[in-house]
Amino acid sequence: MKNDGQNEYPGGMAAAILSHQVTSLILFDQDLKILYMNPAAEMLLSVSARMVRGQSMAQVMRCSRDVFEQHLNTVIESNQPVTERGISLSPPDGHSITVDCTLVPVELEGGRTCVLAEIRRVDRQLRMTREEQLISQNLATRDLIRGLAHEIKNPLGGVRGAAQLLAMELPEDSELSDYTRIILEEVDRLKSLVDQMLGSRQLPVMRSVNIHHILERVCTIVASDPEHSIQLERDYDPSIPELQGDEGQLIQAILNIVQNAVQATAEGGRVLLQTRVLRQFTLASVRHRLVLQLNIIDDGPGIPPELQERVFYPMVSGKSEGTGLGLSLAQSMINRHGGLIEFTSKPGRTVFTIYLPLEQNHD
Repeated sequence: MKNDGQNEYPGGMAAAILSHQVTSLILFDQDLKILYMNPAAEMLLSVSARMVRGQSMAQVMRCSRDVFEQHLNTVIESNQPVTERGISLSPPDGHSITVDCTLVPVELEGGRTCVLAEIRRVDRQLRMTREEQLISQNLATRDLIRGLAHEIKNPLGGVRGAAQLLAMELPEDSELSDYTRIILEEVDRLKSLVDQMLGSRQLPVMRSVNIHHILERVCTIVASDPEHSIQLERDYDPSIPELQGDEGQLIQAILNIVQNAVQATAEGGRVLLQTRVLRQFTLASVRHRLVLQLNIIDDGPGIPPELQERVFYPMVSGKSEGTGLGLSLAQSMINRHGGLIEFTSKPGRTVFTIYLPLEQNHD
């Protein structure tokens, strides 16, 4: 086999074998420069092997540089393999991927010890696992709330009835009337809170809806609030087709998330609504030909790490005055549409992503 520029190392039959591997492979020299990259690695990292040869990994993309180079040096010095899991890589095309990487020492002709990196993308599996957890979490939460609501509302009715009878027995000018009034008001408040936790029990009424009309309605509602002075920005994909959905429930679900983003953003901050189409995307173990991706992005301080695993639980809120029901209800309503809400958050950038199937109108 004749070697071209990208296949000089390794050569001959080894190059032919490596070029047909579906696993991404990168060969580094003793100076941690790239000697060889197979086609699978080119596709994974969105780079040309010919262009990156002789560069370090840090020059090719943003990555966990210290950890990656530290392990490369360890392999060179110890001549022992190393495996590192969950490395975050940011290729030149701007997207971020999570990989597991095994680094193995190899000896080339001339006695040079190099390092072969075997890279396996794992973020798809992580996303699917996270998706299953979110759906299971939402179902378990709804079952728990239904059970609690039943146990709470029955005795509440008895307490309210007893307070009404007591109020009827008291003289009109009795000081005790204030206490029965307080009992009735607090019972009604607790019943209202339980009803909010249950959310709408109506099944969505599916019709053809335009996601951008829904987003503009949400923007109008948010912009009408004089207490907030933030920049609402749009980045819409006009080619997105209509989807089957309940307009009222979709407006409420998206509004809950946008209002959270607005409240988390300082005065003069920015909230971006972005729509995109994903192809051949899996939701709840179902492969969809077309899926809507709606990103709601804010530049606020981010969700505290201790809350990030629980934000979709009811009664969990980062605001002292919040009920913590908005995200739980939004997730429930989007789940009814066969979709899902996910998020990522760090200081200065929080992204809530809503996925909704689109292909019903295109079968």
